[in-house]
Amino acid sequence: MKQLFQDLRTHAITVGEVPAPGCQPGGVLVRTRVSLISSGTERAVVRLGNTNLLGKAMERPDLVKSLFHRLRTTGIVSVVATVRAKLDRAMALGYSAAGEVLEVGECAQEFHVGQRVACAGAGYASHAERIWVPRNLCVPIPDNVDYDSASFVALGSIALQAVRVAEAKIGEHVAVLGLGLVGLVTAQILQAAGCAVWGLDPDPERVALAREFGVAFANSNSENVSADNMPWPGGADAVIITAATKSNQPIDLAGQIARDRGIVVVVGDVRVDVPREHFYQKELQVRYSRSYGPGRYDPAYEEKGIDYPLGYVRWTENRNMRAFLDMVQAGKIDLARLVTHRFEIGQAYEAYELLTAKQPAKYLAMLIDYSQPESASRRLELRP
Repeated sequence: MKQLFQDLRTHAITVGEVPAPGCQPGGVLVRTRVSLISSGTERAVVRLGNTNLLGKAMERPDLVKSLFHRLRTTGIVSVVATVRAKLDRAMALGYSAAGEVLEVGECAQEFHVGQRVACAGAGYASHAERIWVPRNLCVPIPDNVDYDSASFVALGSIALQAVRVAEAKIGEHVAVLGLGLVGLVTAQILQAAGCAVWGLDPDPERVALAREFGVAFANSNSENVSADNMPWPGGADAVIITAATKSNQPIDLAGQIARDRGIVVVVGDVRVDVPREHFYQKELQVRYSRSYGPGRYDPAYEEKGIDYPLGYVRWTENRNMRAFLDMVQAGKIDLARLVTHRFEIGQAYEAYELLTAKQPAKYLAMLIDYSQPESASRRLELRP
């Protein structure tokens, strides 16, 4: 089968022929129909992979600290062997996809063969013709929701979780800083929840698209913006930062436009040096939204399929995925107008050339299509 990889040694993006995965207990084997390239996240991953060692060290000082700790505890020979082993591996790309169930593993009987499903999770919902996905990272696709829209399930859950962390309520005023893919979905979710939305992005075309989605207060100029001249008296009840930048400007602006005792939620990869003046004087709360929701990064939940009790954790990442697709089915979120490019899996590397081009191109959602006849697949069964 075909799968999209990044070679960690050469940094090349390639579509390779690899054996198809088998169906394991606790999940389902899925034939992929459409997968979504999350432009912001995947561009950052690929660009980090393309940087030299110094660049990686500056981007991820936490990993450098971990490396020096291992040097002290295990020695240089062990560390060099580990690094070489990682460089010799190819990294699977992608984390949001939709398709149909080919096979159901033990302990995943809530699914059935032929069922349409949406899947999430790095390392699982990859850009590949076939994927095996644990049960808690897979949800049924509602009627009247097509594969294109369902492939947004991971990104939509990220946006929905940010709204939950912001505790946005009906009638409240929420500012969204950054009207890229996540920002535009976040704005639509907020409006569906009965909130008034103010959006900001330096790209006039994205601002225009936000207005088409009904965001009446959207502009591309952040100069002279403060709580006093916001569309609402007193400022925003919550500010959701969905921008991606090394600048501290978004967090600084959030402090200026938030109301007294407001909430600032960080979703995008931005610099967070909290300026004391506004955040202290207004007693603002800074919160991080962790991806799809509760359960994320918990191996017991994601890999072993152990759910959290509904009475204690109302919105897990799986429940967020279902809720997002329900909103799409109800027509409250328009995803079709966010799609700017589509590639067949055999040419999917072209999408990453677009993402990393020196001359910036206009794009939002890019989809990978698997409608062509599936390539010959080999399943390797290891016997003792």
